[in-house]
This record gives sequence, C-alpha cells and structure tokens, in this order.
Amino acid sequence: MCGIVGAVCFSRPVEAERLVAARDLLAARGPDDSGVWCEDTVGLGHRRLAILDLSPAGHQPMHFADGRYVIVYNGEVYNYRKLRAELPTPPGGWQSNSDTEVILAAYAKWGRKCVERFHGMFAFAIWDRHERVLFAARDRMGVKPFYYRMDEKAFAFASRPRALAALSPGDRAKTDEQALRWYLEAGYVPAPASINQTIRKLPPAHHLTLKAGRLSIERYWDYCHIETDASLLKRSEDDLVDELEALLTEMVSDRLISDVPLGAFLSGGFDSSIVVALMAKLNVNPVRTFTIGFNDRKFDESHHAKSVADYLGTDHVCETLTTDDLMKLLPLHTQEYDEPLYDSSAFPVLAVSRLAAAHLPVVLTGDGADELFGGYHYYEIARHIARAAKVPSGVRNLIAGVAGLVPRHRFQLIAGLLRQSGGASAYSYTRGIAKDYASVLNPDIVARTVGMDRLVSDIWSRYPRSIDPASAAMRTDAALTLPDDYLQKVDVGSMAFSLEAREPFLDHRLVEWAMRLPVEWKLRDGTRKYLLRKVAYRLLPKAIMDRPKMGFGVPVASWLRGPLRGWAEEQIEDFASFDDGLLDQAAVRALFRLHLSGERDVHPFIWAILMYLRYQTSVRDAPVETVRPSPLAVGVG
Repeated sequence: MCGIVGAVCFSRPVEAERLVAARDLLAARGPDDSGVWCEDTVGLGHRRLAILDLSPAGHQPMHFADGRYVIVYNGEVYNYRKLRAELPTPPGGWQSNSDTEVILAAYAKWGRKCVERFHGMFAFAIWDRHERVLFAARDRMGVKPFYYRMDEKAFAFASRPRALAALSPGDRAKTDEQALRWYLEAGYVPAPASINQTIRKLPPAHHLTLKAGRLSIERYWDYCHIETDASLLKRSEDDLVDELEALLTEMVSDRLISDVPLGAFLSGGFDSSIVVALMAKLNVNPVRTFTIGFNDRKFDESHHAKSVADYLGTDHVCETLTTDDLMKLLPLHTQEYDEPLYDSSAFPVLAVSRLAAAHLPVVLTGDGADELFGGYHYYEIARHIARAAKVPSGVRNLIAGVAGLVPRHRFQLIAGLLRQSGGASAYSYTRGIAKDYASVLNPDIVARTVGMDRLVSDIWSRYPRSIDPASAAMRTDAALTLPDDYLQKVDVGSMAFSLEAREPFLDHRLVEWAMRLPVEWKLRDGTRKYLLRKVAYRLLPKAIMDRPKMGFGVPVASWLRGPLRGWAEEQIEDFASFDDGLLDQAAVRALFRLHLSGERDVHPFIWAILMYLRYQTSVRDAPVETVRPSPLAVGVG
C-alpha cells in the first residue's frame, strides 16, 4: 500500500520541491521508500509500503522498460502473476517481481482496457511521455482513494486531500454547498463530490484521461444493470452454499499473496470469522488475529472473537481499552481524517490498526459482506415500506399523524417512514442521520441544492425493474455508503499506522455473483445474511456464531454529555466557524442542548456537525503557505 501524488501543469514547469512536500504528507501510507520524478511540466511522487518485491526494483515512480510510461500506484493487483504470463516480455526482460511493472506492461499492451483485467484494489496514474497523456484509474468498489483538482493552470491528484493542499498553497478552501448538504444528511460525501469545492473524487470503477488540458472520465464496470437470477431460487441450498464457499475460498486465497507476514482483524462476527476460518483452511498456520476489547460490555465483542480464535487455533492478540483511551486518538483522528466523516467507529478502527501494525503490515478484513448479503436491518424495512407505499397516501398520512402524536421517539420515526413515497425515499430516510431534526443549514442552501433522496432516486432508476427494494438498498449501500464511508474509514485508519487492509468480500467476481442472488437467499424468515450464515456454520460451530449483531461502536452519546462536552461546546460557540453563513449557529446550539438534556439522543447528527466544524477550524488555522488552494498553483510560484 502506498501514497501517490502528481501534477500536470499546462504552461509552467512543475516544482519538484512542492511535489516532495505533498508526497511527504503521505509518509504514513508509505514509510519504506519514497521517490519523485519530474520532467518539464509533469511530476509524480510516491511513498512506498513494501508488500510485494521488497527489493529496490519495486521503487516508484517506476518506468516501463522502454522508458515511455511512468507510474505511481497504490494497491494490489492479486492476479498479476497470471497476467504477467499472458503479457509479452518487456524489452530487456522483466526488471522486478512486482505487480507495478505488470500494470505498466498491461497498459502498454491493452491501453485503458487493462483495468478490466485487474483483480484487486488500486488507484494509479500513468504518464505517457510520447503522447503526453495521463491515464488514471480507481478500483471497481472504491477501496483505494483518488482525489484530484483541475483549473486553467494545472491538474493534480493525490491519495489524500491534504497532499493536494500542499501542491497548491495560497487561497483558503471553500465548502461545496451541495456536498455539505449530503454530508449532513448521510454522514459522508458521495463521489465525485468532496467537501472542498475545488477537489473531486474519481468515482469507483472509473478511469480518467488527461490530454492537451482536456479531462475525460469514463466508467469501466457497473453492477447496476445485473438482473437477479430467479433460477437460483430453484437451486438446492447445499449447492449454493458449496458455490459461495468455493468463491470465498478463492477470494481469500488471492489475498494471501505477500512477501511480508499477514493476519486478520477478528471481531467474532460472521464476516471476519469466515475470512479467518478460510485462512486457517488454506493452511495459514497459525493465523494471526487482532481484536480490540472494551471494559464497557455494551461495546465489547472481544469474548466472541476469543471463542472463534480458540476454536481455529489462531495466534490471537487482544488489547482491552477504556472508552476514554479511544478519546486520546482524537488528535490523530483530526490529522488523518482530513475531510469530514461522521462515522465514530473510525476510533476503534484506528485502535485495532495500531495494534495489528505493531506485529505485521497486512491484514484481511470482512468489509463488504453486509452490503452484499443483507446484513443490516433497514434492508428488511425497505421491503416493508415498499408494501406500505401501495396504501393510498391519504391513509398513510393519517396513520403517520396518529403515530406522530405518541411522544416516544420510535413512533416519530415510524411516522416519518410512513410519509415516504417509496423505496428510494424510505431508504434515504432510514439510512440518513438527520431524520426529523430541524435543519441547521442556511435555508438558501437548501433551496439551491438537492437532498440525498434525489441522488438515491437517480441511482435506483438505473436498476432493473425486477430488483426488489431490499436488493436495491443493498446495491445503493455498495455504491455510496461503502466507498465513501466504510472503506474510507478503514483505508485512512489503517494507513495512519502503515497497515494494508485487504477485503476478500469486495472482489468484483464475488460482487457480481451476489448481485445475481435473489433476496430470498439473503433475507429469510427474519434471518439476515441467510446463505452466508450457512457457509459460516460449515466452518465454525453454530453455537459460537449465533449471537446478536454488534456494531464497531463507541459511546459518543455519553462522551458528548461528559468528557467531550467542553470540547464540543468550544466548537459550537466558536463564531468564526459560522462566519461563512452555511450553518445556523443557534440551531446547532439548540440541538446540542436537546442532547444534553437527555430528552433525545441526537449524537450522530451532532457528531457529524462537530466533525465538519473541526474541519473548518483546521482549514482556518492552517498556515497560509500550506492551506488548501484555489486556484491551483503548482509550478506557478
């Protein structure tokens, strides 16, 4: 895993000094080596975490044998050895045993279509020195990040926004109003937007080409149009479990390729337990597993993880923390999560990454299984609301009105759900963090932007008509929440400690298989992840696995009423953070008082606001010479 950065200037030479400064802001992503290459108006920078081919031959930026192509690359292409056997030997022979060189050779032979052959997670950029063209791509599910910005002077890209800031010092960042609305409704900013008005994200499964100052972006893979295969309902359960287990075994096996030791995160839930069990089945002996435990049993899963570890005979390491220990990670969280992210489980991700990184540089995770196989409760809600939507709106509104009279918050949420017009709006409401809280956004911004419900409706319109609401909700999570919340959380949290995280469930072959699987094999008789559970029961005792689902959570609600109250009040009372007029400071104060009173637990929404205010403060207080820029000034000086 690595950090990448680069710039293509349109009229002046690139400044190597700025490129190096930007690159080194990504040092934690690649502590083993660094490199920079500049040629006239183009520059590429790289920080390396050495996983494959630990020799100097794996150094980046890497040149192809004939010198025409130069690459910076972050990620892993797991089928690179197979591809290497298919490719012609480069002039002078292969110079390394790395997947980086295979990507270069694949691009030299197949051009932009090379990405369709890669199995893995990646974000890379290749400069063609002959044609003066930049080609960049991001993996299908968005495991690896790719940020960019472009104006009339230059195009620049990086693994993190702060590196783009260092490339372009001068003007302060301006918040993207549309992105802010989406963030306050969902807790993350969906691609291609970012919270910074001038920075964009390359969406998952897209590549871009920059030629003669013109940028084009295209999608190269899409699961939206995959039809559910009704014939799978006629298949026997054992037959499908066999097929799924074989697929998962292959996905895990692919991700064991490494020239350094590797292990796994283990929570004791179905997803990570399946991954660890398959690692053991593949004779990774012993598997090294890592868990964070908490002295507050409401948040502690460590005893479940230990039961799985004991059964599988793993070399298990568990660190027990107080919830206050997680608070000590706040400065690191502020530094590494350099765009707002409401997801407070970033704190335990940081903690377990720190633990694992003390022992080895690579872990496998269970990320993605919930979205593919139906792990969340609101998938079932989507089905119920779709049925309720067939009831005339007048009747639904009447029932909602009655439910709304009940003072308990649960009934208020039910009333809000009943007022939704269909599956897409119900998904947006259920999945959102704002719910029925008063808006804290400036009304003018609300008037000139669109809500997440509109974005979700547009996505749902691309699905085949045969797709049921629960499957549509899963696909939407995979398209939005997974890359822009969960995977960003894990990428940033793990790379803060120079740890590579690999996600077997997100291999595109397994994703396509899961998209064809009818919902009846995912949600059955109140059981979520039905078919995946059957795989788990083959690998582990049912008595160990059957337990209530727990999130990877932290007690933010009590933090805000206790040890973080002063910090939160300082953020909320800082008039300078509200100077841009985007948020209503009085409304934010009122919301916080509501939470402090105990009348309502509104901590997700408050936490999202605080993360945005923290971001605003970091931008405001950054030194002028290194602050986020507009316009881009690489090589302008």
